[in-house]
Amino acid sequence: MERERFEELMEESLRELPAMFREKVENLAIMVEDEPEEQARFLHGPRGGPRRLLLGIFQGVPATQKSVWDIVTAPNRIVLYQKNIEAICRNDDEIREQVRKTVMHELGHYFGMSEEQLRQAGLG
Repeated sequence: MERERFEELMEESLRELPAMFREKVENLAIMVEDEPEEQARFLHGPRGGPRRLLLGIFQGVPATQKSVWDIVTAPNRIVLYQKNIEAICRNDDEIREQVRKTVMHELGHYFGMSEEQLRQAGLG
C-alpha cells in the first residue's frame, strides 16, 4: 500500500473517535514509519505467549501522569509501523481495520490505560 493511502487510513481512524476523546487529545503527533528498529521489532504476546510483530507504539507521558507543573517539551508520539501491519493483513480492508485497532490501542496508552485494561476493553 502506498504511504499516502496508509496515512489516510490513520487519519480516518482518528476522525472516527468519539468527540469526547478527540477533544482531550493534545500535544500528540501520530506518525507512520516503515518498521521499528531491529531490536524492537517483536513483542512478547500476552502472559508470555508467542512473540508478535510490533504494530505501533506510544512514546511519551500518559495523560493520567501529567501535571500542570510539567514543562511542555516535544509532543507525545504514536508511531504506526506500516510494514508490520501489512505483514499480518491479507487485503486493504484488513489493513484499514488493523490501523484502526492499532491507533485505538496506542491512544489507550496515551490516556493511561495498561495492557491489561486494553485487553479488557477489547483493544489488546
